[in-house]
Amino acid sequence: MPSNKIRFIHSEKVIEIYNPDPNETLLNFVRTKLKKTGTKEGCSEGGCGACTVVLGELKDNDINYIAVNSCITFLPTLDGKQLLLVEDLVSKDNSLHPVQEAMVKCHGSQCGFCTPGFVMSLFSMFKNYTQFKEDIIKDSIAGNLCRCTGYKPIIKAAKSLGTKNKIDHFVKNKKKTVALLKKIGNQSIAIYKKGKRYFAPRYVSELKKILKKNANSKLLSGGTDLSLIVTKDRKDIESIVYMNSIKELNYIKNNNKYIEVGATTSLRNFETYIKKYYPDFNKILKRYGSIQIRNVATIAGNIATASPIGDNLPLLLALDSQIVLQGVKKSKILPINDFFINYRKTKLKEGQFIHSIRIPIFDKNIFKAYKISKRFDDDISSVCAAFNLIIENKKIKKIKIAYGGMAAIPKRAIYCERVLLNSSITKNVIDKAKNALEKDFLPISDMRASSKYRKIIAKNLLEKCFLEISEKKSVGIYN
Repeated sequence: MPSNKIRFIHSEKVIEIYNPDPNETLLNFVRTKLKKTGTKEGCSEGGCGACTVVLGELKDNDINYIAVNSCITFLPTLDGKQLLLVEDLVSKDNSLHPVQEAMVKCHGSQCGFCTPGFVMSLFSMFKNYTQFKEDIIKDSIAGNLCRCTGYKPIIKAAKSLGTKNKIDHFVKNKKKTVALLKKIGNQSIAIYKKGKRYFAPRYVSELKKILKKNANSKLLSGGTDLSLIVTKDRKDIESIVYMNSIKELNYIKNNNKYIEVGATTSLRNFETYIKKYYPDFNKILKRYGSIQIRNVATIAGNIATASPIGDNLPLLLALDSQIVLQGVKKSKILPINDFFINYRKTKLKEGQFIHSIRIPIFDKNIFKAYKISKRFDDDISSVCAAFNLIIENKKIKKIKIAYGGMAAIPKRAIYCERVLLNSSITKNVIDKAKNALEKDFLPISDMRASSKYRKIIAKNLLEKCFLEISEKKSVGIYN
């Protein structure tokens, strides 16, 4: 029987909340119910990091600490986890945590508004790494914005953590916390509150039963897009089905022909795995969003959202990936190229869900991907491009090219592919292929880029790809 309450750990105690509002954000709960105001609201869309908190999740008798944006996290998804706020870092004897102490000594704070978010991001890094190299530090705080202190003292504070004692009060209380997490971590949830519904099944079989009766529900995984309906559009979501409680959908498998990624696998876990096979995929994922976003966002969510600027989508298109769809009674495998119908519209029907994604493994292919955005980290693409090809005897024998941000859907560049197929890589051929992109795409102008800019960038990325292949080194682009 599903429970109508959520349970989580805070301040070494189990907190129970009966019938929480499915649309209430964790940030709102922390500030208005817990009365902990260190956590701030900045952007309400997961872009500034002022709202960062850390969640502790049980994994193989250990605790995995992940930083998340509380402004776009719905309160009920806290079930079964440990909540850590900036106020919790101070010990019972009022001594500062090593992260807080480092920020003070290195003058890492000025106005202080963004500071709690930075502290929590660095705390997550402190718990998850033993060495604090500059690339790890910058990745850890890429989702946190500071407009007055500047980043040098914050990075200096982070580097100094390498000399700190790792045995903090969370390590000392670990056995107790693990026992509490085991105690609260095994329940399905069904909440009905003021006309709104929230379901968190633990098994696919449960999910199917819920969707049979609630086919119009919004499926929630990371929620980095879905939650904006509440936080930005100021609308209610009447029925939510939370997918991430289903552990059987959280996996990565490899049969040497393709990599299969379960629907609830986080981008953070996937990016580490995919690097071995497609390094450029890893590079794009690093820029997809901050660690706070990648800790919860999923490929399945990115696909189902069907945004024309979803960073994963052109890459998956170029790699000829497949989507495993599952309904109440049967499943179906669909090429991703056939999945997108129109702007934000797909072939996913009511009562269906994405079970997994299959990404072919190409041993001999060249795979390249590029992203252009105004902000390097944690920003939405203006244009994203992916190229998958085989070259034999100096001729292109196979090629798949896909772009995001160039049409109402992520789309293959069919005319461009035809020009390049069975051709040698010459300036004349590349120029013809660039011109063919004019047939493939008629991009719009919006706040991120003009139509003219997108066309130029798309052509430049094509040229960049083949220059890098020919010269075997990274090449800059100009616009």
